[in-house]
Amino acid sequence: MCGIAGLINLNGDPISPVLIQRMTDSISHRGPDGEGQWVEGNVGIGHRRLAIIELSPSGHQPMLSPDGRWILTYNGEIYNFRELRSELEAKGHQFRSTSDSEVVLHAIIEWGPDAIPRFNGMFAFALWDRYERKMLLARDRYGIKPLYYSFQGNRFAFASENKAIITHPQFRRVLNKAALVEYFTFQNIFTDQTFLSDIHMLPAGHWMLLDSSDRSKRTLHQYWDFDFREPEKPLSHAEYVEELDRLFVQAVQRQLVSDVEIGAYLSGGIDSGSITAVASASLPHMKSFTCGFDLSSATGLELGFDEREQAERMSALFKTELYEMVLKSGDMERSLPKIAWHLEEPRVGQSYPNFYAAQLASKFVKVVLAGTGGDELFAGYPWRYYRAAGSYSFDAFIDNYYLYWQRLVSNSELKAMLSPVMSEVEGVWTRKIFQGVFPNLLREEVSSENDCVNRSLYFESKTFLQGLLTVEDKLSMAHSLETRVPMLDNDLVDFSMYLPLSLKLRIEDESFRIDENVPGSKPAQYFSQTRNGKLIFREVATHYVPADVSRGQKRGFSAPDESWFRGESIDFLTKTILDPRSPIYDVLDMKTVNSLITQHISGKRNRRLLAWSLLSLHQFMKTYEVDG
Repeated sequence: MCGIAGLINLNGDPISPVLIQRMTDSISHRGPDGEGQWVEGNVGIGHRRLAIIELSPSGHQPMLSPDGRWILTYNGEIYNFRELRSELEAKGHQFRSTSDSEVVLHAIIEWGPDAIPRFNGMFAFALWDRYERKMLLARDRYGIKPLYYSFQGNRFAFASENKAIITHPQFRRVLNKAALVEYFTFQNIFTDQTFLSDIHMLPAGHWMLLDSSDRSKRTLHQYWDFDFREPEKPLSHAEYVEELDRLFVQAVQRQLVSDVEIGAYLSGGIDSGSITAVASASLPHMKSFTCGFDLSSATGLELGFDEREQAERMSALFKTELYEMVLKSGDMERSLPKIAWHLEEPRVGQSYPNFYAAQLASKFVKVVLAGTGGDELFAGYPWRYYRAAGSYSFDAFIDNYYLYWQRLVSNSELKAMLSPVMSEVEGVWTRKIFQGVFPNLLREEVSSENDCVNRSLYFESKTFLQGLLTVEDKLSMAHSLETRVPMLDNDLVDFSMYLPLSLKLRIEDESFRIDENVPGSKPAQYFSQTRNGKLIFREVATHYVPADVSRGQKRGFSAPDESWFRGESIDFLTKTILDPRSPIYDVLDMKTVNSLITQHISGKRNRRLLAWSLLSLHQFMKTYEVDG
């Protein structure tokens, strides 16, 4: 696990080694165990190393091929690297190390970009061909590891994080106002845009080839995509359960490959609990980590947000060393500047619990297992899917689901809030962005509720999961911690996509249509009435966790900030957001923001997501000194 960066002067001007050093220094937290730079003429490549596999200097990067033609800078873990290495050795390749990095290098030399779909793991890399003077960038199937790139002036830059790109003294830091529209609609970015103009994220499951002699000769290729559908030849129920169990155990065991100690996050849920159960069987006295919350001012559903009791019970069952941290409202306030620096732009959800969980784990281990991905693969959010189920056409499906995913403000409130810059973003249509998530194949007419729900699973995997993975990566790497996600093992994902939907949830039940906006039918109550969602994985999980956990309701990793923003943190919120000197008022209307935040403080509306998003935008603009 590492950080990568690089720069090409497309006009042929030589690269300063000092500049490449500066780029890698800016992401030193991603790799405190080593660094390297390679500069030749108008091309510079940098690397920061977090040593996990092959701790010796043999794993140093940038890594050159034996003939000196290829230079690799790579971030990630390929869990099937030993199998690939054996195959490459049979073809005559010789290796100088035991690292997966060298396997990536030789695999691309042997098979070209066709090697990329063969990698089972998480990765982002850049490979420079000195002979043809072309740069290949690639990112893993699911977007576990980030990779950004930028064309500005005569420069092409790439990096694991934006901050490496903007270290260039000539880079213009301009706020991308189109991204504002997208974010304040969905509390997420669905496209490849970022909050900085001229910086884009390479989409998950893609590679890009750039010819340095002509920037117009740029190829963007999608090599993989999610594909949720009903199987053509279904197996029996027992066969599905048996195979899912086998693939799940295999996924966890694959990701235990390491030359350093591995720990695990352990909440009170079935995903992290099942992963910890399997891992701890191979790693005696494994360390596990959980975060709880001060609930002294919590109300309603927030009273169930602290899962330490369940985590402690499972830790005793699995015989792990459990380390805990209790978060209070002041922790949220203190974390904001650091989170803004590391996350680089507002992203999905409240991210400070992730920040502190990673901080806790990093004090004891360099690698931690997480349960991210299980809900998206196995339909863990059934109260969402009913909103689109039964749509009679693709357009109706988009309309129904689009309205639900306006997570922060309505379209009319958005226009009022962004009124200072609306004339600059009139061409940004968020419904079109929402529809653009779906490839043409999925824009065909929907003919059944199964079609609707499978499209919902596709959408959430491409958007919500992408946002969660970005947050997970950046806030763990902020503490030089590698997070692995066994639920996103290739074989497990491939199997889960073709499971009959009836094994994931019951969509024929009338309770499927409960409206979560009606009092008493929020997600927790929904599940208590239906016991719906992740049905087959719950069945497999009974092999590993207590029955009440495998049958337990879905809880997100959420803090009681709805109450905090009305209580302990109300002064922090108002002094930050309602200060007319805040940089957010370069682009937002203060009167509208005041009205929306007052709705939350008075208890008329739960605007906790918006409050956190506004705080994040404030700190982002302040930290990165972005021009509005």
